[in-house]
Amino acid sequence: MTGPVWRPWRKAPGWETALDGDGRRVCAVCRSAVRSYTHRLYAAGSRWFERCVGLTWCPGCRVYSGTMVHVPRERVLADALAGLPAAQRERIARSEARLVQFLDRRGT
Repeated sequence: MTGPVWRPWRKAPGWETALDGDGRRVCAVCRSAVRSYTHRLYAAGSRWFERCVGLTWCPGCRVYSGTMVHVPRERVLADALAGLPAAQRERIARSEARLVQFLDRRGT
């Protein structure tokens, strides 16, 4: 018996979600719970600080989408990469697919 086949994360801007019976967002294809994460790209002093990236992904199908979202300055966002060494943090943050993979492994 073999284990599951590893598939790379694939950006799929048009993938669809639906609401399950409990009002949670699930993947329309595999019915896995959809996960999401929002992060800031710019420093607090930047005029672009409120422009953030919102990532949404399906761990079952291994597809994700990312979009620019507005988050008010006052809203504090969780930083999933905060505890990492600077070099690792930078490497993960440079690639949406790497970031989604990291977040999915953490269960974020």
